[in-house]
Order: sequence, then structure tokens, then C-alpha cells
Amino acid sequence: MTDAPEWFAQATYHWNDWSLEDLLAAKQAGGHSVSLVVPARNEAATVGDVVSRVRTRLTETAQLIDEIVVIDSDSTDDTYEVATDAGAMVYRSAEIRPDLGSYPGKGEAMWKSLFVTRGDLIVFMDADLTDWDTHFVPGLLGPLLTSPVALVKGFYERPFVSGASQMPYEGGRVTELVARPLIALHFPELAGLIQPLAGEWAVRRSLMTSLSVPTGYAVELAALIDTVRARGKEELAQVNLGRRAHRHQALRDLGAMATQILAAVHRRVGGEIEDSVALAQYEHLGDDVAVLTRDIPVVERDPAVTWC
Repeated sequence: MTDAPEWFAQATYHWNDWSLEDLLAAKQAGGHSVSLVVPARNEAATVGDVVSRVRTRLTETAQLIDEIVVIDSDSTDDTYEVATDAGAMVYRSAEIRPDLGSYPGKGEAMWKSLFVTRGDLIVFMDADLTDWDTHFVPGLLGPLLTSPVALVKGFYERPFVSGASQMPYEGGRVTELVARPLIALHFPELAGLIQPLAGEWAVRRSLMTSLSVPTGYAVELAALIDTVRARGKEELAQVNLGRRAHRHQALRDLGAMATQILAAVHRRVGGEIEDSVALAQYEHLGDDVAVLTRDIPVVERDPAVTWC
């Protein structure tokens, strides 16, 4: 890729760089076990497809994945039942280690997964995927099984879908408006990562259990920052997974996500912050404007190894 830093060029792969047979051999030779973790909140419409397709192709047929675990993050729909029927082991986040309390959020679900999974390699996938394929999983595992890297990010064509129209590379609004500018300002060593907020990534358990984990949507960026600081950028790799589409968040919800990401970076550049932030947003009601104030949780969990 043009003008890419040396480490970036060396650590960027394509999902079909490895055959499934080669990965299975590497898994066996290294004595590895693999957990697929799917954090989910109100994703009954899509989580069953994610689980069943991976289970059929990569657990029952190829035996690349040893367990599929869905962490239900306070869903109010049938996510738990749908994921169970599809063949996953399903846990309610609030019921895992209740002695440690519970917070809402994706990062909390991922952190709690460390107490109920057994794989030394962990693959994370979002539950709301609508245009994807099971090659995501072996693609992410390739660098972990064949090299000493510790964390692998996926990247892909990510379209923005509006009605019947699609704009191929216009998805990822929080990435472009928040995460990438923050990286440019504070963490330029991460600038070679194409999609730092990608929900599809893989990590060695030994690293994941050592990281502080924001309970919300900042988990992905925080993991990258903390890994580079502790181990160096040579511990990172990224894999082109092709194309990925999912349900888009409402604009105000993106504001909450951005707040959590900004809070995590604020802490990592030496700032102090409370465990919640009051975010004022506005709604137009005819000629009137109403203020909507939301308390955005920005709690971080201590490394899971502290509690294991």
C-alpha cells in the first residue's frame, strides 16, 4: 500500500493467505484452543445466523472453533433464546461473576466472557452482521496461529446503506469523525490500522486478560493503545476480510459511542474523569427544541487477571 509504514506493510494480510487445512495443522501443532465470543444486545434478528453458520462450517465440519459463546448484554428481545437454539453457549452478562457487579455495554460483555471461555485464542464478532461470511474467523486466526503477534484487527469494505442505495466505503462514521483524528493527534503509531474500531478481531487470552477494559464501545481502541504501549506495535496485525455490513446506529447513539471513546483516550493521555458523563443532545419538536440529557457510562474494568 502506498506510503504505508514498514510495520504496516509487513503486518497486513488477506483472509485467503492461509488455507483452512494449514490453520488446522498450526492449531494442532501449537496445542491451541479457540473461543468465538459474540457480544449481543437485542440482536435476535441476526445472532442466530452468525452462530449457526460458524457452528456448521467451523465447529462441526472443520473443528477450527472449539466453543461459540454469546454474551447477552441485558437484551429485552429473544436474543438469548435465538442464540441458544442456534447452538451457542449463552450467558447473561449480569449473571457472570455477580460478585463483581454488572455494567451495561459491549466492553463489559467482552470482559465478562473471559470468565466463561477456555480458549487461549479468542475471536470476537459482532452479532448484527448482515453481509459477511465465515471466512472472517479463519482470516483473523491466521496471524495468531502462524506468527507471534498478539492482537489481530479485521478490516473490510463497509458500506453505508440508506434505503435502497449503498455507498461502498461510507460506513464507520465514528471511526472517521472521532477515532482516526484521535489517533492522528495522540497515537500516530496506530495510523496504519485501517479500521481501528472493527468489531471483528482476535487476541491471545494472555494479552486480553492483562488489559483494562472500558465497559462500553471504547473497548477496541483502548485495547490497541494499551497493547502498543505495553508490547509495541509489532504485536499487532490486520487482515482484509472483504466486505461487511450491519445495522446502522442512530445519530444520537453514535454520539454516546463517541463520548465513550473520547473518555477512554482522555484517561490514556493522563486525564481524570468520573464514571459517567452527562451528554446533552437536542431534539426538534416543530418550532420547539427539547434537551435530552443522557448519562453515558465510561467505567473501566481492571484487568481480568486480577480476578481470575
